[in-house]
Amino acid sequence: MKSGQFSLFSRRSLASLLVAAALTVVVPGGALVAQEEVMYSPNFKGTDINEFINIVGMNLKKTIIVDPQVRGRINVRSYEMLNEQQYYQFFLNVLEVYSFAVVEMDNGVLKVVRNKDAKTSNIPVVTDEQPGQGDEMVTRVVQVRNVSVRELAPLLRQFSNQAGGGHVVNYDPSNVIMMTGPAAVVNRLVDIIQRVDKAGDQELEIVKMQFASAPEIVRILESIYKSQGRAEQPDFLVPRIVADERTNSVIVSGELQARQRVIELAKRLDSELQTSGNTRVFYLKYAKAEELVPVLKGVSESIVAEVQGTAAAGGQGGRGAANPGRAISIDAHEDTNSLVITAQPDMMRSLEEVLRQLDIRRAQVLVEAIIVEVFEGDGTDFGVQWLNANGGGTNFSGGNSIPIISVAGGAAVASQITKGSSTVIIDGNGNPVTTNTPDSNRDYSVLANVLSGLNGAMLGFYKGDWAAILQAVRTSTNSNVLATPHITTMDNQEAFFLVGQEVPVITGSTTGANNTNPFQQVQRQEVGIKLKVTPQINEGTAVQLTIEQEVSSIGGATAVDITINKREIKTTVMADDGATVVLGGLIDEDVQESESKVPLLGDIPILGHLFKSTSVSKKKRNLMVFIKATIVREGSEISGISKTKYNYIRAEQLKRDEEGIRLMPFTNQVVLPEWDESLVLPPTFDDYMNQQPVTDSSKAGKQD
Repeated sequence: MKSGQFSLFSRRSLASLLVAAALTVVVPGGALVAQEEVMYSPNFKGTDINEFINIVGMNLKKTIIVDPQVRGRINVRSYEMLNEQQYYQFFLNVLEVYSFAVVEMDNGVLKVVRNKDAKTSNIPVVTDEQPGQGDEMVTRVVQVRNVSVRELAPLLRQFSNQAGGGHVVNYDPSNVIMMTGPAAVVNRLVDIIQRVDKAGDQELEIVKMQFASAPEIVRILESIYKSQGRAEQPDFLVPRIVADERTNSVIVSGELQARQRVIELAKRLDSELQTSGNTRVFYLKYAKAEELVPVLKGVSESIVAEVQGTAAAGGQGGRGAANPGRAISIDAHEDTNSLVITAQPDMMRSLEEVLRQLDIRRAQVLVEAIIVEVFEGDGTDFGVQWLNANGGGTNFSGGNSIPIISVAGGAAVASQITKGSSTVIIDGNGNPVTTNTPDSNRDYSVLANVLSGLNGAMLGFYKGDWAAILQAVRTSTNSNVLATPHITTMDNQEAFFLVGQEVPVITGSTTGANNTNPFQQVQRQEVGIKLKVTPQINEGTAVQLTIEQEVSSIGGATAVDITINKREIKTTVMADDGATVVLGGLIDEDVQESESKVPLLGDIPILGHLFKSTSVSKKKRNLMVFIKATIVREGSEISGISKTKYNYIRAEQLKRDEEGIRLMPFTNQVVLPEWDESLVLPPTFDDYMNQQPVTDSSKAGKQD
């Protein structure tokens, strides 16, 4: 019965049981006691790795799930007794050597997978208090405080097996490093991080300036380090120097040796001048010297008043209190755009600091306007007038209608012919002299004056004592005005733009003697598209614009003078940099209908049109104004905008040159050259002579 039962075991299972029995060694004493510790002596030779995992699982009483890709045989032997914790670490070490890893789940189940698959599994995230040990797979997040994780992460990856279970990534926003791998490797990397992070810790020192200006000292020191090849030195050896204008101090950070060198040089530069006052010339870069004189004088007066008040309250309250009455001189030299200042050292430093902040490159504003006006007008006039020679008829005036009475009067004058006459005069000798007056021609001037106001078509007839005229006209007016004025101006500087003409307008007249030769006073008025803008750049990217926009045109003549159509906008708006805002708009539609008719007769259907005149007009105007403000802070931006506009005009010229001129097909038009920002200097005398062609006469002269 036992032999039959024993025969059911395979040779492989029997070997596993024998090895498991050999591994378990009980301390002498017979029975197992709970207080006694179980010791292990592992010995595996040519054992399949899956059998090794099963044996360890039985000994440690762990449920182990093995990945199907875990294969191979192991050879390992221990010559000392291991406790349970050491035995588990031995198990992890063996798997790590053969490129496998153990992942422990929350329920205590162990998974044996390949190293490269372990880093994406549910690996526990450990802390500094419980960092893990040995070859157990862990994930750890380390905060780096003094160096950049972007530069530190590539160095750490060289100490970690990235192809296996190791993994090192950095997260720049929080400046942290996340590492995955065996606990021993991760702890080693953490130790490296802590050592490197301490090396980047740099202290600060503040040096109080007594005589010199802190910004000026910083400028000198930065110039010295820049000239010494600062880029060739490591970053941690380059000191950081910043000026605190409020306390007139220099703040230095960096390594000890670099800090001491900068502090020593700053103290040597912070020396008192030999005289109590000095004179300096400041050459301005951007501001105008004459505009800064009132500002600096006002600042100096306020500083002197403050020093005198401090001296009166506390005796010697400051260095300037020793001689508060010393004069301060500030003058401008316009030819060189410079300021000549004479003041005490402390006053000179204060004025120099104010001058440095005022003499800066001011931003500019490019204002682009789009003015669109669409006008559409239609009109229709229709009327019938008749007249009887014996009296009676219709006579309509207004609009495009010409009264029939005026036409008839002009026709009557044009139809009359004056007969000639003969006059006999006796001269001094008593002889008769006959003077003949020829027949006069018809006078068409009156009729021509009447018909000069005709607009459209007029059809007339007469028969007997009756005459009639029919007038009909239809008018249509369309206009599309599109203007895109561009103007660039400095911050807080008014700019004006005008495209149009100056129209003479009579403003008064004085009559001469006998009401002859009147004297007229004429004033020219600007008519066209006008844009006046004053930009102010606020904190950030907003621009406040004070705008005066006007679009005017000549409307027509009146009995006194001309009329001018005018649309004007005056406003102040706030716009973001590069944003387009609409300033105003006018959309109106005007429909007028007038009718003149004979009572009762004009109301008769169809026949009533013979006794009335109708005029209909319709006008529609649409006007919109858009403004776009763009802040230009750098000179390169101005160059880019100019290049864009320049190329646009050049493209238009090239297009017209390709189309040609009608009736002059072989005429070339003027085209701008290609945009070139470089300055081309004229050639030297030697270069010019070398470029000249060599002639035969010059060769002969050289031979002679």
